[in-house]
Amino acid sequence: MSEKKKSSYLDMDLLRFTTAGSVDDGKSTLIGRMLYDSKSIFADQMEAIERASAKMGGEEEVNLALLTDGLRAEREQGITIDVAYRYFATPKRKFIIADTPGHIQYTRNMVTGASTANLAIILVDARHGMVEQTCRHSFIASLLKIPHIVFCINKMDLVDYSEDRFDEIKDDLEAFCSKLEVTDVRFIPISALKGDNVVNKSENMDWYKGSTLMYELENIHISGDHNHVDCRFPVQYVIRPQTTEHHDFRGYAGRIAGGVFKKGDEVTLLPSGFATKISSIQTFDGEISEAFAPMSVTICLEEDYDLSRGDMIVRTNNQPDSEQDVELMVCWMGDKPLVPNGKYAVKHTTKDVRCIVKDIRYKVDINTLHRIEDDKSIHMNDIARISIRTTSPLFQDRYSRNRITGSLIMIDEATNKTVGAGMII
Repeated sequence: MSEKKKSSYLDMDLLRFTTAGSVDDGKSTLIGRMLYDSKSIFADQMEAIERASAKMGGEEEVNLALLTDGLRAEREQGITIDVAYRYFATPKRKFIIADTPGHIQYTRNMVTGASTANLAIILVDARHGMVEQTCRHSFIASLLKIPHIVFCINKMDLVDYSEDRFDEIKDDLEAFCSKLEVTDVRFIPISALKGDNVVNKSENMDWYKGSTLMYELENIHISGDHNHVDCRFPVQYVIRPQTTEHHDFRGYAGRIAGGVFKKGDEVTLLPSGFATKISSIQTFDGEISEAFAPMSVTICLEEDYDLSRGDMIVRTNNQPDSEQDVELMVCWMGDKPLVPNGKYAVKHTTKDVRCIVKDIRYKVDINTLHRIEDDKSIHMNDIARISIRTTSPLFQDRYSRNRITGSLIMIDEATNKTVGAGMII
């Protein structure tokens, strides 16, 4: 690859998206179709899935779902169990796909795959319309503040490409989404198996005047999804080379969680509260004049202060809340239920603390979105509102304002397993 092509590839936008839907709605087939029609499959991969399809008796159509269902148990059962990540690119944009499971017992896997997504594709079987899992995944997408949601009404070939059926399902979905905090919702009728409206425009649905799914993915505006107002820089590592050339160099490395930082900006260091100015912003390629989310940089300050991992650099006139008492919505992932007054380890940005669960406010019925206040037993895949108290203050924003400084994970200290994903209210 020439230097010019390599540079343009690295500068391309990156869209992270997740697929969700009920069992057998065709999530893995859709991704396989996208990879196939966009010519993102190597010849040996295609030959391998053709052989696997023949063994499974797929004579009419190549089983494109095998491109993402990599576990033996997934191929045997024809379902997705774990989150499968796939990477591909078109001339316009790079993509990271998280293919998430449809079964109720794997809801936690959907939360994992969707936590960093810019966009969610939620598949709906045109024969069945909106089902319980459609509601569940739509609610989770709303809870995780995924900025863009695309409902793909799949298997239109099995309902004779009916416009009336598409409109009926679209009306149901719009009515449900009106109860959620979703800003950008789109609807596309597709057939993942046949390829209608996935990459190429369908000849069977000339009544649909909208874009194909690939066109939406390539052109949807995502640069505004990051918070460029609130400056947040969690310190991940202190760089002290201690070489003859850089004898006095002290820089603070990390990934910008929000806002725009410029050389000469007045900043405040948390938790100490000391104020100073940015003397330079360094990257692997050299010094730059400004940096913004989600860039990874090294910030150098005019004065030497004691900063370490877990501390945060912010703008003096725009600071996060610094609280030990934290209210959050949590998706429980642990095999064991949440223990009231239980103690857990917490990771928030680059900070490690411990916490105690003060109160379980309520559990959410994902199908009706109602609060359940009389049953506060929180088991795997349940979503609830809880209150915790941490051993030291967290520099936090509301999750709706910043998905990085507004999220945390809870860890069982005995097993070191992640048991909860929390979104700060």
